[in-house]
Amino acid sequence: MATIKRSAKRLAIGIAAVAAAAASLTSCSASEGAGSSDTFTILQYENPESAQGQGWQLALEIFKKKHPDVKVDYQTTSFDAMRQNAKITLTGDKVPDVIEFNKGNADGGQLAGQGLLTPLDEQVEEYGWDSKITGGMQAFAKYNEQGLAGDGEWYGVPNIGEYVMFYYNKELFAEAGVEEPTTLAEFEARMDKLIAAGVTPISSSASTSQGFNQMWVWYSLVAAEADRTTIDDFMFLREPVDFSAAPWKSGAERFQSWIDKGYVGEELGGLNFEQATVNFLSGDKAMLIWNQGEFARIREQATFDWGYFTLPGANMQMGSSGHLWGVPANAKNKDLAYDWIDITLSQEVQNKIGQLGGLPLAGDASTIEDDLTREYTEKFNALLEADSLAFYPDYPVPGFLDFIQSNMQAMSNRNETADEWTAKLQKFYDEGRDAAIAG
Repeated sequence: MATIKRSAKRLAIGIAAVAAAAASLTSCSASEGAGSSDTFTILQYENPESAQGQGWQLALEIFKKKHPDVKVDYQTTSFDAMRQNAKITLTGDKVPDVIEFNKGNADGGQLAGQGLLTPLDEQVEEYGWDSKITGGMQAFAKYNEQGLAGDGEWYGVPNIGEYVMFYYNKELFAEAGVEEPTTLAEFEARMDKLIAAGVTPISSSASTSQGFNQMWVWYSLVAAEADRTTIDDFMFLREPVDFSAAPWKSGAERFQSWIDKGYVGEELGGLNFEQATVNFLSGDKAMLIWNQGEFARIREQATFDWGYFTLPGANMQMGSSGHLWGVPANAKNKDLAYDWIDITLSQEVQNKIGQLGGLPLAGDASTIEDDLTREYTEKFNALLEADSLAFYPDYPVPGFLDFIQSNMQAMSNRNETADEWTAKLQKFYDEGRDAAIAG
């Protein structure tokens, strides 16, 4: 009963918070996000060509066979559109039955804290999802009454894990006379040789709209020097963070030096992550920093011999659970939503995702036939077992992703120094942290 009362209170707060904005913000189309009792509506934003997207197509086939009398409306939006319009999409009577949403305090935490999502503790126990989603993969599935991640009730269910690595063109490496590095110093020396050979080492991006690559380069360099406590204090707002000290200061300074040395290329402000991937696949740039989301695509589309490695010599590596399935508080078909989530965690779907390099949380890595894909998956499992995933930097406070991307663009354009960046970071983070803790 206490849970119901808390949820009702949060729902009232959430509706009040978004009602004024609803008239002025542009949301999804009239049909997008609209659900009815005789139509089961799924709203997600994965690329259908990705391992996860292909796995969910299999889940859709299974769901339709299991529920032949149910009309299914499988809708695809974009990551940015979902983030920007989530509160409005989930407010009112016509909402999707199950949605994919971004994890972390800045996004999922706000939806949970404002009562726009259904608590899932009973379903987690009933279906045994907590036996499939374990350890650090649970961190962003749970949110407390303030919408802070790390504990509280389950509001989301991930199906995959993620970790960030450098995909690399083995042919360009060989032409420049370099091999895969084993330390950070070796990595920088290898990039110097690539530049001397006329090759841009890293294909990157710094657009303020999905120019994620530079953010990942910066945060990878911070995580390289960090430990579990440093990351958790920052991520879960546990203790104040001093961004003028290591690893934040030293990571930003190294990031600035990589920009100055040309390691990440030039004129990145107008590039997004898709363009960075295309530039890597063209064969002109030696590496691409990305996660498992492009593994299947690179395997299919690369016309050169390629491999991958995580940032060498790093204490922590960027990675996390994947985006979350959630059930809107006002969904009409909640039981079907729970069944959909359970199907996406089934062995059949999870192993399909695994075969394509999607890092399933409930799959069996030993069933993966391709050696490279199996080794790639086992590497993730080892990082998870070692508890060395640093998550992603935009999770802690509202508005953080847009703020970080704006400043990554400024640094990449050489309009902002490392010291200026960390000073701005300190102010924005502290204000957001204070507001989040205050509730």
